[in-house]
Amino acid sequence: MVIFFKNKKKNEMNDNYSYSKIAALLIHTAKIDEAYDEKEKNIIKKTLIELGAKKSDIDKLILEAATIEENSNQILDFTREVKNAPESDKIKIIESLWRIIYSDDNADIYETNLMRRLAGLLYIDAKTMGDLKEKMKKELKK
Repeated sequence: MVIFFKNKKKNEMNDNYSYSKIAALLIHTAKIDEAYDEKEKNIIKKTLIELGAKKSDIDKLILEAATIEENSNQILDFTREVKNAPESDKIKIIESLWRIIYSDDNADIYETNLMRRLAGLLYIDAKTMGDLKEKMKKELKK
């Protein structure tokens, strides 16, 4: 027997799983400079909402993501979800990563190293990564 209708609850769980993994990457980026603050948390929440997460699920997603991030020892777990995202979502996520990094008006060597590694893992060319970085720097100066 062929099933034509998907189980909606199962798909929602997969979506929440994806959002949790993406949020874990954003949290990892925020924590890399050892200064994870409210400004960065708000950037993460805004990004998840822009990507389509339900506002009512945001706090739960962030808690799940924080646990995933704490229990993981590599960023490959997080990047799989981003790599499979549509190009427009991937760009939003990269912009948010740069927003998080420059939320304190400074990018340290750990943050820039992370972004170089992510560029390779997500198949983002250096020019695109640099353009997004400059865009976010200009946006944050306004």
